[in-house]
Amino acid sequence: MNFLAHLYLSGPDVDIRLGNFIGDYVKGRSFSGYPEKVQKGIILHRAIDSFTDKHNSTHECIKILRPGYGRYAGVVVDIVFDHILANEWEKYSKYDLKAFTRSFYFQMIRKYKMLPETVRKFLPFMIHSNRLYSYRTLDGFSRALEIMSSVTSLPNNTKFAVEAVEQNYDLFSAHFNKFFPEMKAFVLKEYGIEQG
Repeated sequence: MNFLAHLYLSGPDVDIRLGNFIGDYVKGRSFSGYPEKVQKGIILHRAIDSFTDKHNSTHECIKILRPGYGRYAGVVVDIVFDHILANEWEKYSKYDLKAFTRSFYFQMIRKYKMLPETVRKFLPFMIHSNRLYSYRTLDGFSRALEIMSSVTSLPNNTKFAVEAVEQNYDLFSAHFNKFFPEMKAFVLKEYGIEQG
């Protein structure tokens, strides 16, 4: 799962949300200096990633993207799932997507000093481009992939990914909508976090 789904699954608590947001940027057990709820968010982030990686729906989506991305196909599936969540947001949330994303940006600005240095550097660009809200469109999806390929080892094969989503949206959506309610139930059962 990518940023939007992680934040949604964090529920309303700001510190849990912060921990989940920074989860990829806090390595090993080096999170003991954070407040308890931030630590819970970091642990939640890792549990979400593990659940996603093991789920059959993820594996089926990876098969579609593997010809263009090889071993990085799972990374692209995470962004495809954020695109579908943003595009079908009203199925899962009573809150407006734009309001949800704006609220999150404001919360992270207020907690800016708690963010790891790497996150402090990219947060202004995320806000300026309104990345989370932009996931709902193919242009936003494409831009997210281009950014990732410019700053990570993800292959720059955005055209392939966009075409794959255009041609297989219904299939990706069906897999996501099977997977995501199971993810929500897992987070509620294991962490007591309910999303709205």
